[in-house]
Amino acid sequence: MSPANTNIESCVRESLLRYFEDLGGEAPEDMYDMLLRLVEKPLLEVVMHHAGHNQSRAAEWLGLNRNTLRKKLGEHRLL
Repeated sequence: MSPANTNIESCVRESLLRYFEDLGGEAPEDMYDMLLRLVEKPLLEVVMHHAGHNQSRAAEWLGLNRNTLRKKLGEHRLL
């Protein structure tokens, strides 16, 4: 695993640990969907910015079909 991947993984792990601390012992709900939703939007924003808002390039970088990317951008109101 590259150092960049390790850094992202560490950030996610630390955020999740803080999330559980903030819950104060209460049980979380729908964590998987919540996490995907919260990570996907900034991922799309950053990749689109670095791709110069070129959807074809961003889709390639993300490993997505361009139509799938457009759908996700629409869902997050990023179009």
